Amino acid sequence: MSEYSTELWERAQTVIPGGVNSPVRAFGGVGRKEPLFFTHGEGPYLFDINGKQYVDFVCSWGPLILGHAHPRVIEAVSKAVGLGLSFGAPTLQEVEMAELITKLMPSIEQVRLVSSGTEASQTAIRLARGATKRNKILKFEGCYHGHVDSLLVKAGSGQLTFGLPDSPGVPAMLSAETLVIPFNDLEKLETVFKADGEQLAAVIVEPIVGNMNCVLPLPDFLPRLRALTEQYGVVLIFDEVITGFRVALGGAQSLYQITPDLTCLGKIIGGGLPLAAFGGKRKLMSQLAPIGPVYQAGTLSGNPVAVAAGLATLKGVMKLDFHDHLSLLTHTFTEGFKELAARFSIPLHITEKGGLFGFLFTEQESITCYEDVAKSNLPAFRYFFNEMLKEGVYFAPSMYEAAFMSDAHASVLDFTLNKVEKIFRTWKA
Repeated sequence: MSEYSTELWERAQTVIPGGVNSPVRAFGGVGRKEPLFFTHGEGPYLFDINGKQYVDFVCSWGPLILGHAHPRVIEAVSKAVGLGLSFGAPTLQEVEMAELITKLMPSIEQVRLVSSGTEASQTAIRLARGATKRNKILKFEGCYHGHVDSLLVKAGSGQLTFGLPDSPGVPAMLSAETLVIPFNDLEKLETVFKADGEQLAAVIVEPIVGNMNCVLPLPDFLPRLRALTEQYGVVLIFDEVITGFRVALGGAQSLYQITPDLTCLGKIIGGGLPLAAFGGKRKLMSQLAPIGPVYQAGTLSGNPVAVAAGLATLKGVMKLDFHDHLSLLTHTFTEGFKELAARFSIPLHITEKGGLFGFLFTEQESITCYEDVAKSNLPAFRYFFNEMLKEGVYFAPSMYEAAFMSDAHASVLDFTLNKVEKIFRTWKA
């Protein structure tokens, strides 16, 4: 770190709690005091405050599926900014966004735009409770659905990185209404529905869990979950904030052919700006104000600049064979990664789907839940992260986070794999 970045870090800690505006940006989980401060991005690259260039596999935690500063997105945002930053009133563009989302995800008959994934999941839960007149919800250990009080129970992402399965400040009366079982555990799923199915308002799940690395559902898990929720009249909510438009044009629900009642979206639909959404069956969505009793509002909901960025991004991913190409990039990289680990006898487990992948240093052949992820070699991850950072490759500073591929990464895969080989050749973890 340079004196300049150290000085900036000291300034940040004085006026910002922990020096960061989101805990996942901190580098404590990888044994470093100072995070990186970035100035700009271009294509697959980020540049820090000292001018160093990094290949970026964080992609702003997922939204930048076209890469940094994509010309189409920048042009759309520049045009929108010239017309005004916010109106607090309906616009043509937000209708176009809603039409596009409902076209690409048939399970969504109506959609409401909000500003964050947290808002989306919070209101989806409220809507489910209002519609069913029930209070309890079911979530899965290691799944993160934003910093909603009743969902910060054995959550993933930053909660796992910092060893906080629950958060102080969450009333016991709220957490008591949240049931938690391991992801992919069919036996416990059956048990909880037999015991509490009649009291459950909703089940919320990441169909592919990107907040405890990258964990895929077992073949029978999502179909059985859908069957049980239908049997007991429980609202099934898919949190596709990460997977929506990233693993497939129709999201994870199109890959697994499951139709949820409600879907939460974010990240890619904002193209890097604050925008999220939730939507689903018309019968449910009609319960929302102003036509129904369930209240939700937001001053910046459907912000015209964010919507412009999101529309430009979505139109980019709608190109013919876009996701096939993105999947090929991901597969090419992960296969090269695995081959290098095998060559140097380094235990490694990699999971991939579309433009999403995760890696863990472990001898486990199957990773199906949070407990499996937690057994992985954290010191090895820390070592790898820091060595790759020195070589100009930036992964998320947490073993529990997924990695993201963009359409702009084709030119940097060989470079990255060469750096992996260099580190594996002198492996000291």
